[in-house]
Amino acid sequence: MKPKHWLVFLLLGAIWSSSFMWIKIAVQEIGPITLVAFRVLFGLLFGVVVIYIQRIQWPRTRKEWTPLLILSIANIAIPFFLISWGEQAIDSAVASILNATTPLFTILVAHFLLQDDKMTAPKVLGLLMGFAGVVILMSKDIGTSLGSVLGQFAIVLASAFYAGGAVYARRTTQDLPGIMRSAGPLLPATVLMWLMMFAVESPVEFPQLGITWIALLFLGVLGSGLAFVMSYYLLHEIGPTRTSMVTYLFPLGGVILGVLFLNEELSWQLVVGAVLIVLSLVVANMQSQKQGQSVKQIATD
Repeated sequence: MKPKHWLVFLLLGAIWSSSFMWIKIAVQEIGPITLVAFRVLFGLLFGVVVIYIQRIQWPRTRKEWTPLLILSIANIAIPFFLISWGEQAIDSAVASILNATTPLFTILVAHFLLQDDKMTAPKVLGLLMGFAGVVILMSKDIGTSLGSVLGQFAIVLASAFYAGGAVYARRTTQDLPGIMRSAGPLLPATVLMWLMMFAVESPVEFPQLGITWIALLFLGVLGSGLAFVMSYYLLHEIGPTRTSMVTYLFPLGGVILGVLFLNEELSWQLVVGAVLIVLSLVVANMQSQKQGQSVKQIATD
């Protein structure tokens, strides 16, 4: 990757790894649907401002809106809700580690949907190591806390949706401006989540605490607005597999913030699970990096 790619990559990792802490703070006062509704609204407002400044036209045809609508559900509404719902029962540190499995799911999805990203032996080994890490991470609560186990499954499922969304976006949004790839899906997601909020969480309880509003603004403006712009920029610059590796940073940032600011427990399962998952990502991508170097060498010969 070029220096500009690394800069965006590290900044994106910092924003998203800290998002788990802010989600945990917000769900202490409001429900997960309300959280997501405000998050996508603030993200959309950020996107609208950028679109207005850049004078970019919104999509006008059904063909242009179709992928954005699909992404609004599969890559925003569902995973946002699953993570927020899951963090009601589990620590933010655990959520950040489990969400780091996204590249492993990306490997699986890409194998079936992309011609140039097929399964290899290192990828299979990486998947097995990542699965072992998830099992160890969940072992502490299996048989003792059903709510915690379900919460962890929710984060893993959200990771699967993120992986599918990343591959789908790579295939369908190449012709759209960067800000439209992020703000476009936020529009239908905002409409959907606000309708859901009034239908499901009635009577709706709006945040009263200042810290909750700070969390929502961070998650919306930075975590869903600016971060989505950077994510889709990387997606089309360096590909979905490399972009999904930003989750390498989730365990580090998520665990440190959770332990320091939320007084979460630093158990051996947390440490071993995080190490296994991060190592699984390294192993799974060793072959693709070698192949990439070989292709470059052939091109220069």
